[in-house]
Amino acid sequence: MVHAFDTALPGRLVLLPRRHVTAVHELTDAEATTLGTWQVRLSRALHDVTGCVKTYVARFAEAEGFAHVHFHVMPRMASLSPELRGPGVFELLRRPAQQRVAADLVDGIARSLHTRLKPPPERSVTNHGN
Repeated sequence: MVHAFDTALPGRLVLLPRRHVTAVHELTDAEATTLGTWQVRLSRALHDVTGCVKTYVARFAEAEGFAHVHFHVMPRMASLSPELRGPGVFELLRRPAQQRVAADLVDGIARSLHTRLKPPPERSVTNHGN
């Protein structure tokens, strides 16, 4: 998972399988399960970190140079204008450089997501003879 580059949408993530595949039907059952689980985990983390009201998950893999399977996981903030909701959210990829998410904000979101997604420390269980 990485934060998308050249976007005007803070928290726009890209989720990729570990190996190169060009179509969803090429995924193994284990890969599909893992990617599905990660879509939900990332959606929950984006909700916690950004306060979004929902997340959009999309996959097309048709753009030049991006024909591999990857999923866009995008926070939909309550304040997002109606014309940018649903498929309109992709317009935020076409914004001029001065409207794109600043690197320090991307880094801050990434750090917060990393903290949120980190597994909890293992707790030792003590048997007290019960």
